[in-house]
Order: sequence, then structure tokens, then C-alpha cells
Amino acid sequence: MKIDELMTLAKDSLTVRRVYSDPVESGGLTIIEVAAVSGGGGAGVGSDKDGGQGSGGGFGLGAKPVGVYVIKDGRLTWQPAVDVNRLAVIVGAVTVTVTALLVGARIANGVS
Repeated sequence: MKIDELMTLAKDSLTVRRVYSDPVESGGLTIIEVAAVSGGGGAGVGSDKDGGQGSGGGFGLGAKPVGVYVIKDGRLTWQPAVDVNRLAVIVGAVTVTVTALLVGARIANGVS
């Protein structure tokens, strides 16, 4: 793939269509899904000492759901997505911190 083709593909990939879904209507509700999208790429050209030339590049795109907009009876509300893995890490970190503080306090007070 040529570099200009790669850049066009990257530009076309990073659009608002990747962030917001088309509205879905059902049972009096309209739902629009929302995602966080990020991407990056790079390309280059070069030549060696014998005059040989080459080029190359790459592009990556990532997305994760962040929530949905819900329209019901003319009212718009936001419903965030719950990342259970992130929540578990936070709860674990808080638990370890509280335990360390309690143990530290007991050691400082000379209580066994």
C-alpha cells in the first residue's frame, strides 16, 4: 500500500461515525451508542547507499464503549457504560491501601 493510500484510509477511519452509532428506535426509545476512539500511524521513505529505495507505514485504530444516549418522551439522558475490569482494579487498590494503613497504625501503636 502506498503512503498516500494509507493516509487516506487513516483519515476515513477517524470519523464521527466511529464515535456515535446510528440511532436505534424501539418501544418509544431512541438509543445512540457512544465510543471512545483513538488511532495512530506512521510512514516513511528511505534509500540505501546503493540507491535502492523503499517505503512503508502502518495505522492502528482502537475503540471502547463509553455509554449511550437515550431519548424517551422528548428527554435526553446519558447512561454511562460500566467497565467492570476497571472497577475491580480500583476496588482492589482501595482495599490494599486501607489494609496497609490499618496494619501501619497497629505497628506504630505497638499493638500485635
